[in-house]
Amino acid sequence: MRVFLGVTGASGAAYARRLLQALTAADCEVGVSVSGAAIEVLATELYADARLSRDETLARFTEGTGANVTVFDPGDWHAPYASGSAKVDAYVICPCSMGTLGTIASGAMQNLIHRAASVALKEERKLVLCPRETPLSAIHLENMLTLRRAGATILFLAPGFYHGAETVDDLVDFVVGRTLDQLGLDNSLIARWGE
Repeated sequence: MRVFLGVTGASGAAYARRLLQALTAADCEVGVSVSGAAIEVLATELYADARLSRDETLARFTEGTGANVTVFDPGDWHAPYASGSAKVDAYVICPCSMGTLGTIASGAMQNLIHRAASVALKEERKLVLCPRETPLSAIHLENMLTLRRAGATILFLAPGFYHGAETVDDLVDFVVGRTLDQLGLDNSLIARWGE
């Protein structure tokens, strides 16, 4: 499976890191694009150093993920994910900032992440957006409804607690497992209800 993973500047870096690990463990070919704001969030939340360079942050973020991961600059309009003619199975933006969500809902495209999401919608391909912001304004809710009506899946970064989570990693795995479910990828990150 070929998957685009956009990472934007909302809190939730642990979800993005675990999702990338899970996608590569499932033998997916993953194209990753990380916004400038997301670099700072990754550096802060994962590595406790907001001043890490872009290169160092990306090196740490993709470490151990293997050869099936390619990083694309957000300004790279020549990336295959910028065109509907490229064969891509699914697109995920995790975490998805409200700024990114609003830009996609408006049809605007300022970078590769926005363009990839636009391609997913116009080609009627799987698009999963993972926002985390709370509380939500009426504008946020309208933008999410617009995108849902356009075919996107809105998968909030809100873990469930019924599976007996004991650690923060268990809570992260809950959401990542649900995301993989949306992509049709088998996983055993969480116990299934009733099992």
